[in-house]
Amino acid sequence: MSSFTPQDIADYYNQTLSHYRFWWKMNQSKAIHYGIWDHETTNFQEALFNTNRQMAALARVQPNSRVMDAGCGVGGAAFFLAATFGCHVEGVSLSDKQIELAKEFSSALNLQHLTHFQVADYNKTPFENESFDLIWACESLCYAENKNAFLTEAHRLLHPNGKIVLSDYFLTPKGIADERRLMKRWGDTWAISQFNEMNDFKKSLQLNGFQIVEDKDFSKQIYASSRRMYRAYLIGALPSMLYNLTHRTSRFAKRHYLSGKFQFLSLQQKCWEYRVVVVQKRG
Repeated sequence: MSSFTPQDIADYYNQTLSHYRFWWKMNQSKAIHYGIWDHETTNFQEALFNTNRQMAALARVQPNSRVMDAGCGVGGAAFFLAATFGCHVEGVSLSDKQIELAKEFSSALNLQHLTHFQVADYNKTPFENESFDLIWACESLCYAENKNAFLTEAHRLLHPNGKIVLSDYFLTPKGIADERRLMKRWGDTWAISQFNEMNDFKKSLQLNGFQIVEDKDFSKQIYASSRRMYRAYLIGALPSMLYNLTHRTSRFAKRHYLSGKFQFLSLQQKCWEYRVVVVQKRG
């Protein structure tokens, strides 16, 4: 994998925000993640909401909990937790454009009293020790080149018996081998330095005083979302290439359309799994 700095990650999200706004209908969904489909899901917007619902159910979110949203995007999970459970949510992101938009959404939804957002690195946050009952990380742990640093900070921030709930991409043996370089090419389009690997993750959990309490594979349930992204690639490839020839395009926006191809082909090849994992700090 290439090595990306926190500034690279911020640049990626700042440069591609307009893409997510269009393809994810972000003003309505407030989401930039995969949608989980089940037998009751009828469209992509419902699938996006269902990701939050599934994560909250597995984490057994309690009313009025204090939550840090690590890699909060434009605030969708924070708004869901605040509106559904009355949670007090502190959202952090490396992207100043995401934080600006999250604050706008919070004001429009009248949730400023429960949701707050700031530009910060979730590996070294400004919050006091034992500030939170829950840390929420939807498709953001993959951006920590050093997963151990994330867990060390999470342990500091959580109350005894506090939890982390995360949804993310975990490498399979095929993904670790990556013979077709699908994972690397996907990671390069999204500024991901190092995807998660479950055995290494478990070692880091043990080292930092956590234990897994829930672990569920949702790879089949996000397949339709992944395929939708692939179709967007097929539709957008030629226009993107023509646009790049006639315009000055930023580093990540220029190749972003390729991510739809590589994430889907690598999922088809079973190089990765989409898992929701809940871990608890040992009291």
